Amino acid sequence: MNNSFSSFKIKMRFAGNFGQSIFFEKKRSFAKISLFILISILLYACNAEKRVPAKQQLLVKNEIFENGKLLKNQTIYDQLYQQPNSSMLGFRPMLNIYNWANPNPDSSFNAKYYNNKRKYDREVKWLSAKQVEGLRKSFWYLGIHNFLKETGEAPVIVDTVKASKSLIRLKSYYFNKGYFDVAATFKRDSLAPKRAQLKYNLTTGNPYFIDSLRTDIQTPALDSIYKTTKSLIVPGKQYKTEDFESEKNRITTLFRNSGAFRFQANYINFDIDTIGKKNKASVILNVGNYSYQENDSTKTEPFKLYKISDIKIYTDYKAERHDLAIKDSVSYNNMNLYGYGKIKYTPHAITDAVFLSKGAYFNDTKTVLTTRYLNNLKIFNYPTIQYVVDKQDTLAESLIAKIYLTPKKKYSLTYDLNATHSNIEDFGIAGSITETIRNVFNGAETLELSARGNIGASNDVAIPNDSFFNVSEYGFDAKLNFPRILFPVKTEKVIPKSMIPSTVVSLGLSKQTNIGLDKENFTGSFSYNWTPKVKTNTRFDFLNFQYVRNLNPENYFHIYTSSYDALNDIGKNHNTNPEYVDGNKNLIIESGTSGFTKDVLTLKTDLKQEDQEYQDVSNIEQQRIRLTDNDFILATSFSFTKTSKKDEFDNNFYTFRTKIESAGTMLSLISNVANLPKNANGNYEIFNLEYSEYIKTEFDFIKHWNVNKANVFAMRAFFGIAIPYGNSNSIPFTKSYYAGGANDNRGWQAYNLGPGSSSFSNDFNEANMKIAISGEYRFLITGKWNGALFADAGNIWNVFDAVKYEPAQFNSIEDLKEIALGTGFGIRYDLGFFAVRLDLGFKTYNPALEMDKRWFTQYNFANSVFNFGINYPF
Repeated sequence: MNNSFSSFKIKMRFAGNFGQSIFFEKKRSFAKISLFILISILLYACNAEKRVPAKQQLLVKNEIFENGKLLKNQTIYDQLYQQPNSSMLGFRPMLNIYNWANPNPDSSFNAKYYNNKRKYDREVKWLSAKQVEGLRKSFWYLGIHNFLKETGEAPVIVDTVKASKSLIRLKSYYFNKGYFDVAATFKRDSLAPKRAQLKYNLTTGNPYFIDSLRTDIQTPALDSIYKTTKSLIVPGKQYKTEDFESEKNRITTLFRNSGAFRFQANYINFDIDTIGKKNKASVILNVGNYSYQENDSTKTEPFKLYKISDIKIYTDYKAERHDLAIKDSVSYNNMNLYGYGKIKYTPHAITDAVFLSKGAYFNDTKTVLTTRYLNNLKIFNYPTIQYVVDKQDTLAESLIAKIYLTPKKKYSLTYDLNATHSNIEDFGIAGSITETIRNVFNGAETLELSARGNIGASNDVAIPNDSFFNVSEYGFDAKLNFPRILFPVKTEKVIPKSMIPSTVVSLGLSKQTNIGLDKENFTGSFSYNWTPKVKTNTRFDFLNFQYVRNLNPENYFHIYTSSYDALNDIGKNHNTNPEYVDGNKNLIIESGTSGFTKDVLTLKTDLKQEDQEYQDVSNIEQQRIRLTDNDFILATSFSFTKTSKKDEFDNNFYTFRTKIESAGTMLSLISNVANLPKNANGNYEIFNLEYSEYIKTEFDFIKHWNVNKANVFAMRAFFGIAIPYGNSNSIPFTKSYYAGGANDNRGWQAYNLGPGSSSFSNDFNEANMKIAISGEYRFLITGKWNGALFADAGNIWNVFDAVKYEPAQFNSIEDLKEIALGTGFGIRYDLGFFAVRLDLGFKTYNPALEMDKRWFTQYNFANSVFNFGINYPF
C-alpha cells in the first residue's frame, strides 16, 4: 500500500453550522479584502523604481535577437551578466520589499530626535541620553531596515559595462556551437524616465563544420590503440566545443584503461585550422610523449604500457602500523593478503571484490570499480589503492598494486529519535536502536539487529477522553547481508560481480495499537540486489512473506465511527429485528451490526440489490472484512529503478521505477499438485488462513526541468494495478491504493478521494487501480524561501475484483472522466538537509459530484485542504 508516513498533512476546514446568507456575506467580505490587497499591491508596484538613483534606470527586461528573431531559450539568457529583478505575475515583490527599507535610517533617527529638541528632552527625561542613542541601533530604527534589504532585492540598474561583457560571453557561447564569426551589439531602450530594457542583437553567420581530422600521436603504442576506436570528431559534423571535450575524456579513459598509467588529459590538444576555408575547419589531434623532470631539466619519452606484476592486500591497515612487521599472510586467486595481526577474512570474500588481475594491463576503470565494491562491503573505511613501479622489472614496465583496507569496528550501535506526523498520526515520536555486526561468518557479511518503537496521538480513535498518546507500535527486525549472490549454481555470466550483487535475508515482527484494531505483523524476505549500470538499481525478491493478524476485529465499529453511523442510519429505516438495537434504536456493536448486515445481504429486509442503501451496506461490509481479516501473503517481485540525477543539486533529471509482483502463485501450484482440499468458500488455506493471490504492477516516472537557475518545473506520472485471481477476489488492504494527501492529490485528504465517482465516504477509501499525474512549478521567492504552483490529477478505481458498486468501478475508457483535479499553491523553506513544506490545495474538479457541478463548485477555502510536509512531494 502506498502509504506515505514520512509526510505531514493537516486538513483545515472553515465550514460550520452557519446560515447560507452568513456564508455568502463572508464570501463578499473576503472578496472585498482580496480586491483591496490586490489594488494596494498594484499601486505600490508602480513605484518599483523608488530606490533608483537619479539619471539611472531600472533594468526591467532583456531581449536577445538572433538574426532578427527573438529568442526564448533560457540557457542563452543565462549568459547575461545582468538579470532583471525577480517577478511573479508581472510584479516584483522582492524589489518592493527592498524599497520598504529606509536607505538612511541614521538621518531619520537624527531628524526625529536630535533635530527636535523638545522631543529629545522629553525622551531623555524618561530614558537616559545613552539609552536614547542606543535606540539608533535597535530593531525598529536599524534592524528592520537591514532585514528588509537582506530579504528583498536591490534594484538592478542598467550597466552598459556589464552589457558589453555580456556580449563577449554571448559570442563565446555561440563560438562553442560552431559560429566563429558572430557580430553582437546591444541597445538600451528607455521605457520611462527610470525604466529601460536591453536588446541584444546577434548576427551569427553560418556555422563551421569539421572538414578533416588528422592525428599526431607521438607514442606508437598509443597510436595503435587509438586507431582501433572511433573518434567523436567526425568530418561533416558541425563544430561543437563539447565534442572536443568529450573526445579528450574518451581518449584519456581509453589510454589509461590500456596500461598508460602515467597518461593525463593535459597531454592532448587540438589544432583547428580555418584559414582559406569557407565555414570549414581542419582538425589535428596532438598527443605528446611523457614529460618528466630529471634534476633541473625536462625530459620526454614514449609512454609505457604497464602490467600488474603483483597485487598486495593489507587487510587490517592503519597508518601507525605502516612500518610494523607482517604477522599473517595468505595467497589466493593470484593475490597476496597480509595482516599485521591474524587475518580474519575468508580470502575469497576480499579477492572477489578486486577486479585487478595479475599479468593484466593497468586499468583505471577496474581500479575505480574495485574501490566501489570494497566500499560497498560496509566493513571497511574508504579503501586506498596505490600503484608503485616494480623494482624487480628491469624494463620498469610493471606495477605493484597495493590495496590498504582499514576495518570498521566489528560491533557498532546506532540510534535514531525523531518526531513524526502521518496519515494516521497527528503527532508521534519514533525511535530505533540498531546493533551492526560485521564480518559475521568471516565472509564480509553484515548483520543488523534492530528494535524500534513509536508512540503517537490520533484524533481518529473513538474515545475522546483517552490519553494523548493513544497509538503505539514496536517491533524487532533482523537483516543479514551477503556481498554475493547465494544460489545453487554460478550466476557470474548473468550477474557479473561488476554489478556489485548482494543477497539479503530479513525477518521482522511488529505489534501496533493503531486506531483501536491492533495488529501483529510478521514479515520476511529473501532478495537479490544488483546495479547493472551506474544510477540503475535492480531488486529481485525471490520470496517475500507477510502475515497480518488483527487482534481486536470486534472493535471495528467502535473505531470507524463514520461507517457505523452510515450503517446505523440505514438500520433505523430498514431493521426489523428488535434484538439488534438498544433502547435508543441504535444498532448494538457487534451483534446488531453483524446481524443487520447479514439480513440486508441475504435479502431478509425490504432492501433490494438495486437499491442505493443496499450497495452502501455491501460497501461497509466489504470494507470491514478487508480491514479486519487476517492476511497471509507469499509473493515474488522484481523492481527496477533508473535515474539520471547526478547529485543533490541536479535539477534537470528523470527517475523511472517499475515493479511487478506476484503473490500466491507458488502456493496454488503446490496445492494443485498435492490435490489439497478447499474450504467452504472454495479456496485453499495455509495455517487455517486463506492466502492472497494476485498480480500487481506499478510504473512511476518523475521528471524535473531546470527552467532557470532558481526555478524548476517537476512532474510525476504513476500507474498501478493489482488484479486478484485464483484464491482471492480482492486485494489485501496493505497492498491496495489510496488517493489524496500531502504527496498525492493535495485537494483531498488522504483516503478521502474515490474510488471513481463514488460519494460514499468510508473511513479509508481504497481500491486496486490508481492513476496519478502531478505538475509543479517551483520558484525562488527569496533566500531560503521558495514557492510553488501545482496541479494534481488522479483517482483510484476497483477493477476485476469483488466490488460491484458501479460508481467505484473502472469499466471503460469513459471512466477517465472521473479523474479528479486539485490545484493550489505552496510555500517551502529550505533547511539544506530537508525542506519544510506548506501546501494549500483546492478541489478544482470533483468527480463525486453531479456532472454539472464538478468544475469549481468547491473551489473555495471552505473545501480546501492544508498540507504540511517534509521535503518535496516528488
